Amino acid sequence: MSEKLDILIRGGKVVDGTGSPWVREDIGIREGRIARIGALDEDGRKTIDAKGMVASPGFVDLHTHNDLTILAHRDAESYIMQGVTTACVGNCGLSLVPVSPDSLGLLKRYLAPFLVSDFEYGWDWKTFREYYEKVEDGGISQNLAPLVGQGSIRLAVKGFDSARASGDEMGAMKQLLEESLEEGAFGMSTGLIYPPGSYSSTEELVELGAVLSRYGAIYATHLRNEGDRLMESLDEAIRIGEANGVGVEISHHKAAGRANWGKVHATLRAMEQARQRGVEINCDVYPYTAGSTTITALLPVWAQEGGVDRMLERLASWEIRSEIRRQIAEGSMEGERLIEGAGWEGIVVGECPSRREFEGKSLASILKERSGSDDLCERFFDWLLEIQGNSTMVLFHMDEDDVKTVMSSPLSSIISDAWVTTPSSGGKPHPRAYGTFPRVLGKYAREERVLTLEDAIRKMTSLPAGKLGLEKRGLIKEDFWADIVVFDPDTIADTATYAEPHQYPKGIEYVIVNGKVVVENGRLTGARPGRVLKRA
Repeated sequence: MSEKLDILIRGGKVVDGTGSPWVREDIGIREGRIARIGALDEDGRKTIDAKGMVASPGFVDLHTHNDLTILAHRDAESYIMQGVTTACVGNCGLSLVPVSPDSLGLLKRYLAPFLVSDFEYGWDWKTFREYYEKVEDGGISQNLAPLVGQGSIRLAVKGFDSARASGDEMGAMKQLLEESLEEGAFGMSTGLIYPPGSYSSTEELVELGAVLSRYGAIYATHLRNEGDRLMESLDEAIRIGEANGVGVEISHHKAAGRANWGKVHATLRAMEQARQRGVEINCDVYPYTAGSTTITALLPVWAQEGGVDRMLERLASWEIRSEIRRQIAEGSMEGERLIEGAGWEGIVVGECPSRREFEGKSLASILKERSGSDDLCERFFDWLLEIQGNSTMVLFHMDEDDVKTVMSSPLSSIISDAWVTTPSSGGKPHPRAYGTFPRVLGKYAREERVLTLEDAIRKMTSLPAGKLGLEKRGLIKEDFWADIVVFDPDTIADTATYAEPHQYPKGIEYVIVNGKVVVENGRLTGARPGRVLKRA
């Protein structure tokens, strides 16, 4: 007689992650893996009645920043409760590794808007391996698949110096990248609107891409521009991938700003043409028309050289303020012109630890309530100095039809682009931190039929798992790791809103990670079976 199953999921509609139609089958789990699939007559130490529900692979989120908050929130509740069993971290060029003692202060100050303000990180690591050992040693509820941030690599070598990298500096950066890949990183990310990554030339990135090529690792990029220069920025990413034969992932693909809406049709065609030439390029998308990032992204990249404190010093200078204001007014600012794209009304303060009263308010309302200059830019500079540049923002600058277009593309995965948070954290973070995956399954698959249920799940499971190169994850298949979500297809929905973001979704009954139940009957169990995954 075979050994008793640890868990038996009985009678569910199994959507296996391939895109194939659902099949009613039982799933048997033993020792963390899927042991058997079919009409099973075995017993399980625990039996889950899945009649009327869907059993799918656990969701794989290709673009999160969970590495920035996971030490403080090890249960990853805002992600686990929406069914994300594996989160790719270290995106947008921003990662907590590598760390150079000489530039640690710059890194901490720059990442402050994303870190948990009342948590003591310790900062007792330098390398990729040391940080992720610390993460895993304390226990986590979900799996993490880490990238290393190119911006963090450059910061460790050059700080916030915008000068072209010398030969020795390039050698140091390549060594740091190679060490991270040797220690298991799945690839390198860039955030080319964010200093210091934005100071990198295309040639510098091509040279780093050659290191990725030797390891079969991917290049994930927040493009240099997602607005007026979207096509040119996509061409740069394709060039980096094509020059080195590495897989490219275009992060949170969009056309930002009303004047650019509709450009995604051309960019998706360009990606398809690049694939025909042999470039393994894909993209990902979140199901919202608002993005979110640090408030300092509203300023020109040159104004941020030297780090946050140098930026604040510049804002105290009347001459420099005048130049920034002129560039914003004329639309000549280097970098993303986010104020122009969203307008003051479309920029909402997310998390502002030093001044909680601003959270959830638009910059238009905040600035109009302030005394001083009649010029809103001047008031904005004063306000930015007041909060010491430490705030996130939510930007309403995307088109719903564009979101659906990218979501419908066979090249796209579903992502959240958020970080772990909790209801007790406060603030007004983007609702995607709680609702991304249920929103796609409820709004875009069930209600609006933009996707079929099976294709939506493929975009959340096997497609992103395959892009990263995860071993035996992303499918309901025998001998694969038992990362599984059981949900009600008729009721699954997001409940988080921009006004009230700290709300868990509906309809997800069970979440299993590495064969352990982390959500049962819609509630966290407290189990922490997650692992830090490493590139094979």
